[in-house]
Amino acid sequence: MHEMALAEEVLQIVQDAARREGLRRVVALWLEIGQLSCVEPEALRFCFEAVACDSVAAGARVEIVAAAGAAWCNECAAPVALAALGDPCPLCGGYRLRVTGGTQMRVQQLEAV
Repeated sequence: MHEMALAEEVLQIVQDAARREGLRRVVALWLEIGQLSCVEPEALRFCFEAVACDSVAAGARVEIVAAAGAAWCNECAAPVALAALGDPCPLCGGYRLRVTGGTQMRVQQLEAV
Protein backbone atom coordinates (compact mmCIF):
# COMPACT_ATOMS: atom_id res chain seq x y z
CA MET A 1 0.00 0.00 0.00
CA HIS A 2 1.81 3.12 -1.20
CA GLU A 3 -0.72 5.32 0.59
CA MET A 4 1.24 4.85 3.84
CA ALA A 5 4.38 6.31 2.25
CA LEU A 6 2.32 9.15 0.77
CA ALA A 7 0.73 9.84 4.17
CA GLU A 8 4.19 10.07 5.75
CA GLU A 9 5.25 12.56 3.07
CA VAL A 10 2.08 14.62 3.59
CA LEU A 11 2.74 14.66 7.33
CA GLN A 12 6.28 15.91 6.70
CA ILE A 13 4.90 18.74 4.53
CA VAL A 14 2.36 19.63 7.25
CA GLN A 15 4.99 19.56 10.02
CA ASP A 16 7.39 21.70 7.97
CA ALA A 17 4.64 24.25 7.33
CA ALA A 18 3.62 24.27 10.99
CA ARG A 19 7.21 24.83 12.12
CA ARG A 20 7.79 27.55 9.49
CA GLU A 21 4.55 29.39 10.37
CA GLY A 22 4.69 28.83 14.13
CA LEU A 23 1.47 26.79 14.24
CA ARG A 24 0.69 24.90 17.42
CA ARG A 25 -1.88 22.51 16.04
CA VAL A 26 -3.28 21.66 12.60
CA VAL A 27 -7.01 20.95 12.85
CA ALA A 28 -7.77 20.32 9.17
CA LEU A 29 -6.03 19.85 5.87
CA TRP A 30 -7.25 19.72 2.31
CA LEU A 31 -5.60 17.29 -0.07
CA GLU A 32 -6.11 17.63 -3.81
CA ILE A 33 -6.01 14.16 -5.35
CA GLY A 34 -6.27 13.66 -9.09
CA GLN A 35 -8.70 11.09 -10.42
CA LEU A 36 -5.83 9.53 -12.42
CA SER A 37 -3.25 9.62 -9.60
CA CYS A 38 -3.65 5.95 -8.59
CA VAL A 39 -4.17 7.08 -4.99
CA GLU A 40 -7.09 5.65 -3.03
CA PRO A 41 -8.43 8.66 -1.06
CA GLU A 42 -9.98 6.70 1.82
CA ALA A 43 -6.83 4.59 2.26
CA LEU A 44 -4.73 7.78 2.31
CA ARG A 45 -7.05 9.34 4.90
CA PHE A 46 -6.78 6.23 7.10
CA CYS A 47 -2.98 6.13 6.77
CA PHE A 48 -2.64 9.83 7.54
CA GLU A 49 -4.66 9.46 10.73
CA ALA A 50 -2.33 6.63 11.76
CA VAL A 51 0.97 8.43 11.08
CA ALA A 52 -0.20 11.77 12.50
CA CYS A 53 -1.31 10.43 15.89
CA ASP A 54 1.67 11.89 17.84
CA SER A 55 2.22 15.02 15.78
CA VAL A 56 1.05 18.60 15.35
CA ALA A 57 -1.70 17.15 13.09
CA ALA A 58 -3.06 14.57 15.55
CA GLY A 59 -6.82 14.31 15.07
CA ALA A 60 -6.82 16.68 12.11
CA ARG A 61 -9.76 16.46 9.71
CA VAL A 62 -8.64 15.38 6.24
CA GLU A 63 -10.71 16.79 3.40
CA ILE A 64 -10.25 15.33 -0.07
CA VAL A 65 -10.64 17.59 -3.10
CA ALA A 66 -10.98 15.54 -6.29
CA ALA A 67 -9.29 16.78 -9.46
CA ALA A 68 -10.84 15.49 -12.69
CA GLY A 69 -8.85 13.51 -15.21
CA ALA A 70 -8.16 15.20 -18.54
CA ALA A 71 -6.34 14.36 -21.74
CA TRP A 72 -5.59 15.61 -25.23
CA CYS A 73 -6.83 13.30 -27.96
CA ASN A 74 -4.47 13.22 -30.92
CA GLU A 75 -7.21 11.70 -33.12
CA CYS A 76 -9.81 14.39 -32.37
CA ALA A 77 -7.28 17.16 -31.76
CA ALA A 78 -9.36 18.14 -28.75
CA PRO A 79 -9.23 18.15 -24.95
CA VAL A 80 -11.35 15.41 -23.35
CA ALA A 81 -12.37 14.27 -19.90
CA LEU A 82 -10.75 11.00 -18.86
CA ALA A 83 -12.25 8.83 -16.11
CA ALA A 84 -9.41 6.30 -15.83
CA LEU A 85 -5.97 5.63 -17.26
CA GLY A 86 -6.28 3.30 -20.25
CA ASP A 87 -9.79 4.44 -21.15
CA PRO A 88 -10.44 5.39 -24.78
CA CYS A 89 -11.33 8.87 -25.95
CA PRO A 90 -14.98 9.52 -25.07
CA LEU A 91 -15.45 11.30 -28.43
CA CYS A 92 -13.83 9.01 -31.01
CA GLY A 93 -12.99 5.82 -29.12
CA GLY A 94 -9.29 6.16 -29.97
CA TYR A 95 -6.40 5.48 -27.63
CA ARG A 96 -3.92 8.13 -28.79
CA LEU A 97 -4.33 10.24 -25.66
CA ARG A 98 -1.88 12.40 -23.75
CA VAL A 99 -2.87 12.90 -20.12
CA THR A 100 -2.96 16.60 -19.24
CA GLY A 101 -4.57 16.63 -15.79
CA GLY A 102 -5.76 14.58 -12.89
CA THR A 103 -2.47 12.91 -11.90
CA GLN A 104 -1.53 15.37 -9.16
CA MET A 105 -1.63 15.08 -5.41
CA ARG A 106 -0.87 18.08 -3.22
CA VAL A 107 -1.56 19.66 0.12
CA GLN A 108 -3.90 22.44 -0.88
CA GLN A 109 -4.65 24.15 2.44
CA LEU A 110 -4.17 23.88 6.20
CA GLU A 111 -6.35 25.11 9.03
CA ALA A 112 -4.54 25.61 12.31
CA VAL A 113 -4.80 27.17 15.73
